[in-house]
Amino acid sequence: MELLGLKTIRKQRKLSQLQVSLDLDISREALSHYENGKRSPDVSMLIALSNYFNVSIDYLIRGKEFEDKISK
Repeated sequence: MELLGLKTIRKQRKLSQLQVSLDLDISREALSHYENGKRSPDVSMLIALSNYFNVSIDYLIRGKEFEDKISK
């Protein structure tokens, strides 16, 4: 599963893969694989990425925030 929002938010914040990987104590290659869909992060890594970038997990996965489809 490609994390559509991960690369976007990383680049918006002007962070390198190396910097993020060092901060999260993972390999740069693992982060690259997450960004390109070659590997899927486990739930704990999704939470860590979400906290690191201060965005929702939904944003990391879909590249946009959750939209409530239930009208009131």
